[in-house]
Amino acid sequence: MIILAATPIGNLGDATTRLVTALEEATTIAAEDTRTTQRLLQALGVTNRPRLVALHDHNEKQRAEELVERARTEDVLVLSDAGMPTVSDPGFGLVAAAAAAGVRVTVLPGPSAVLAALAVSGLPTDRFAFEGFPPRKPGERRRLFDQLAGEQRTLVFFEAPSRIAEVLRAMADAFGGDRRAVVCRELTKLHEEVARGTLDELAAWAAEGIRGEIVIVVDGAGARETDPADALAQVQRLVADGIRLKDAAAEVAAATGLSSRDLYQAALAARARP
Repeated sequence: MIILAATPIGNLGDATTRLVTALEEATTIAAEDTRTTQRLLQALGVTNRPRLVALHDHNEKQRAEELVERARTEDVLVLSDAGMPTVSDPGFGLVAAAAAAGVRVTVLPGPSAVLAALAVSGLPTDRFAFEGFPPRKPGERRRLFDQLAGEQRTLVFFEAPSRIAEVLRAMADAFGGDRRAVVCRELTKLHEEVARGTLDELAAWAAEGIRGEIVIVVDGAGARETDPADALAQVQRLVADGIRLKDAAAEVAAATGLSSRDLYQAALAARARP
């Protein structure tokens, strides 16, 4: 089978027991960068010396068929440099080819920069969209941000430190400078930093220059402007029109960015009042 394995995004202590066991037992590892994988094996004290096959953006299409055929007779462990393969990293094409060929795919879950940043952001986590790396070209980036300006889910992006200031400024122009956002830098590492503020504030902060691996988390459109009392009234109107309370809460949550569960509980509490 194909085994997708999450690797530490910074702190080696986040390597799971299952990952270490898989590395010890692997005969073939498809790695985004074989040198990075060799360093990981050494750092984790793994004595096994599996066959290392490079699998990256430039060769995945050609390499996928070979690896899928190999996975019919042995396990193929798939690693990216950090985090989960396929998530802004190589592996998607391989998984798609394996699924089409009827070859089993499983996963060893573990560290995720997306979920780690979302969790510490303090922004709504019940609904979110991961957008990966924004386009490098300013025109394409502007068009993407214009499309996302009305998105009510929390947005998560990756970005390189060399572009972070201009990207935050472009976000401020498209989303509004007062939109809340969080920049997570060097998650799980010694110099981890979580900077919170408006997009205007963060763009000014980043203009001084920052380093490291970066995740940007941006508040959804309208999430702060919606009055919970107004949202509750919307739920109650829908229920009065014959819609189930659970469905009404979900519909209003999708439109406002508020929590479906909170709206549901508020409606129940309102029913119980004399």
